[in-house]
Amino acid sequence: MKDIVRQLYANLLKFTAMRGSASNAAYKEIFPPMGLLDDERVHELEEILGSTIHLPSLYEQALTHRSYLQVANTPNHRSNERLEFLGDAILGMVTAEYLFYNNREVLEGELTKMRSWIVNKKSLAVCARDLKLDTYLFLSYSANQSLQRGNDSMLADALEAVIAAIYLDRGFEEVRRFIVEKLLPIMVRESLVHDTNFKSLLLESVQGRGHAAPRYVIAREEGPDHEKHFTVNVLVDDKVIGTGSGKNKKEAEQAAAENGMSYLATNPKWKRHRDKTSSDTI
Repeated sequence: MKDIVRQLYANLLKFTAMRGSASNAAYKEIFPPMGLLDDERVHELEEILGSTIHLPSLYEQALTHRSYLQVANTPNHRSNERLEFLGDAILGMVTAEYLFYNNREVLEGELTKMRSWIVNKKSLAVCARDLKLDTYLFLSYSANQSLQRGNDSMLADALEAVIAAIYLDRGFEEVRRFIVEKLLPIMVRESLVHDTNFKSLLLESVQGRGHAAPRYVIAREEGPDHEKHFTVNVLVDDKVIGTGSGKNKKEAEQAAAENGMSYLATNPKWKRHRDKTSSDTI
């Protein structure tokens, strides 16, 4: 741990010197050109993003899924995973700032809920499709097939990577404008359409009738890393009342909670417990 801290400290001066023009040698070393975006595609991407592109290799990396590197066999090039890490932080910060200034009477806990309600893999994937980023991704054949079947995580990750690319290429003010003008309206709209939180509803229903909070247990985890599929059971008082599946744990838990709500609405013992406030369990 001490070695890591020393390295972080030693890199502070390097980082300060590096932050500047996107055309300097350090940027070219981290983002070597891949030759994937010709001038025409760069112009199309500029129209989509509403931003001038200075360093195309940034966006090439942002749009490159790790599966493509296995096909391209270019060891000097990288996937978009590191840019995704940076873009996620930038998106969270800009969204937090937006909520902070536009909800002046709302406390910290509620602001956190609002941010998670707006920014999630589903809303990011919808943004990416609206911007047609799915037509720009560099994927292996199998990963592309997964994308066509509705695997939205690759789209969400790519959009976060593009956010980082805009920040590194054009600076914070430009990426803030992109997020606020291009992304937040779509994400808010999507959240309004799909705002049912079945986990919260199930928690309220169960605890309001004297039971312990539901527990979510992964029953199965299948598929390769880029196409995981989860099956989750939800238990109340150690009894399975619902099962759900999805492309990630959160989606599977929501599906299980929705089925759990259906169980509670139709199970006779639950109705008797509710109506008579007896000590019967589910």
